[in-house]
Amino acid sequence: MPKKPARATALTIAGSDSGGGAGIQADLKTFHAFGVFGTSAVTAVTAQNTMGVQAVQALDPSIVRRQIESVRTDLAPAAAKTGMLADADIVRAVVAGLHGFEGPLVVDPVMVATSGDRLLHPEAADAILDELLPLATLVTPNLPEAEILAGRTVSTEADMSVAASAILARGAGAVLVKGGHMAGDEVVDLFRSGEGERVWRTPRVPTTETHGTGCTLSAAIAAGLASGLTLEPAIERGLAFTHAAIARAPGLGSGRGPLDHWVDPGSI
Repeated sequence: MPKKPARATALTIAGSDSGGGAGIQADLKTFHAFGVFGTSAVTAVTAQNTMGVQAVQALDPSIVRRQIESVRTDLAPAAAKTGMLADADIVRAVVAGLHGFEGPLVVDPVMVATSGDRLLHPEAADAILDELLPLATLVTPNLPEAEILAGRTVSTEADMSVAASAILARGAGAVLVKGGHMAGDEVVDLFRSGEGERVWRTPRVPTTETHGTGCTLSAAIAAGLASGLTLEPAIERGLAFTHAAIARAPGLGSGRGPLDHWVDPGSI
């Protein structure tokens, strides 16, 4: 008889950040902060720090798929999220590994690092659009990623709404377009699903300590979904956690530093 899980389990499928601020490392720290047991499938290894990405080595797609299948057959993750997928073959391996997965899936379409370094081969964007997005409960692009996925310029709140609709039309269950790259005293994050649109407005934290923000947010949302929250409450809690983690960043490194993953979600 299978053991009854002592706590919710979540799976992150993403790249490794040697600096510890983004990717698999940020995801697992965030899962832990929310009391969720974290499992992982590593897609690529990066030589990376707060100054940028110095090297990337994608893993063989077959081992990426095997990692996913190993976790699924034994640890039964209640939710999953994807991050850096590197190339089209890895995207397809992830899709194959998730075949039949019934839990919610958060797709963070990692294409460019905060430092500006490209983390996705151009042809992989088509594989994400055509093969991965239809599996997504939620996709969480920032503005540059929304432009790629929607095929249009995104520079205003109105643009965000149009882009979200275009991405939704590609098969995603819902879209959260993150507005951190847009200028202003507030960060505007726009959510759209088949039921309508919602906007969150958060005071901007004046800092450059933002390495791993997208990974942290998508992991926080996945943790909420794994714990049984519905989508909008999971997003709201994830946004609050990420905002607090940016505000309390520990000031590590010489470039764009990591967030504070020690934030207690119960305190926000």
